[in-house]
Amino acid sequence: MKRIRIVMSFILVMVMLFTFTACAKPGPAGGEITLNALFMKQAGYSEDEVTAMTDEFMAANSNIKINLTFVAYEELEPKILASAESGGYDVVLGDCIWPPAFAEAKLVLDVTDKVEKLDLDDIYEGALDSCKYEGKYYGLPWLNDVQYLFYNEAMLEQVGISKPPASWSEMFEFAQKIKDAGIVEYPVVSSWAQAECMITAFTVIAGVHGGAFVDASNNPTINSAENLTALEFWVESLNNGLINPTSIEMIEDDVLNTFCAGNAAFAVNWTYMNSVMNDPEQSAVAGQCKIAIIPGEGDIVSATVNGGMPLMITTGCKHPDEAWEYMLYLSSKDVQAKYCANALPIWKSLYTDSRVIETAGADLVEASGTQFQYIENRPMVPYYSELSTFMQAELQRALLGNVSAKDALDNMQQKALDLAAK
Repeated sequence: MKRIRIVMSFILVMVMLFTFTACAKPGPAGGEITLNALFMKQAGYSEDEVTAMTDEFMAANSNIKINLTFVAYEELEPKILASAESGGYDVVLGDCIWPPAFAEAKLVLDVTDKVEKLDLDDIYEGALDSCKYEGKYYGLPWLNDVQYLFYNEAMLEQVGISKPPASWSEMFEFAQKIKDAGIVEYPVVSSWAQAECMITAFTVIAGVHGGAFVDASNNPTINSAENLTALEFWVESLNNGLINPTSIEMIEDDVLNTFCAGNAAFAVNWTYMNSVMNDPEQSAVAGQCKIAIIPGEGDIVSATVNGGMPLMITTGCKHPDEAWEYMLYLSSKDVQAKYCANALPIWKSLYTDSRVIETAGADLVEASGTQFQYIENRPMVPYYSELSTFMQAELQRALLGNVSAKDALDNMQQKALDLAAK
């Protein structure tokens, strides 16, 4: 009998040990692993939100330690390129126009087999486009973002206007009334600094006038008649006394700050502005501001720019499976439903989820349903970064009157052709 009890006790201990081992997350040989991840501290998810998501992941995966680095958008690509050979980062956040160049240079892994196992029908096309190049996926959609029109409803009401503008021409009519009433000197503020924000801004203006930078085969079309109309409209608008003249020095955060200080009635910006502008702790005009789709012009209903940003695994990553698990967690439905105040989910099915509507706000969710129908992409070409730098300089020269709109577009077209021919 005693021997039977000993045997039974041994079996019970073994069963408990097996159960504990099966329930615990398995770790790699050697114990804990470390992943280094690079993120942006600007538009989209805040630094606090990314840190909270990551802490939650590590709590559920005690064998994985994540070291986070946050940099300004302008520093993201240089840091990724500088660390490519050393393998300094395992997971990196990238812009939607970088996968072509990164794929060609073999800086990030092809994860097509993993992405195609997801419910792609439930992911917005713009989000999928953010990590796709020549039919393959080089990252996981994560930050689903486009630009919207933000307006100060209280300022409009002071001049008898009860709705957002339906066109850019109407927006400037409204702006003139606000200026004439002495409410604000420059009712419109924009991010036209010589940086990537310049290109996103012109993508919108070009789209509003029916223009695009490349055709369906990625052949450059920068000096099209539609883009010329758009750039001439852009130059004229800067000189109409309604747009803050320092817009040519502003990035998105500057637009946000100007608007939240009560020094503008209209602004185009990314999703994150929606939560900040009505937060009394961050905005002097909290409770006065609304979101709407970006207006069109003529027969064009609207146009916005794809600001989707994927998570990518670098080719130097020594633990790609764990990196993928981390990325899957950050993009999961539960996480995206919880952290949607500054960036909306990639999942279509979450837009009727009460958590998303409550956290993001019904106005934002409603506006996104329409705005997502009018997304314009920047060129998805390997030479984009070099082209963008050249375009930023030429567009600013045109805005400053140092070159005609036609000459600026012709210069950009030739640069694109030269880069494409390399």
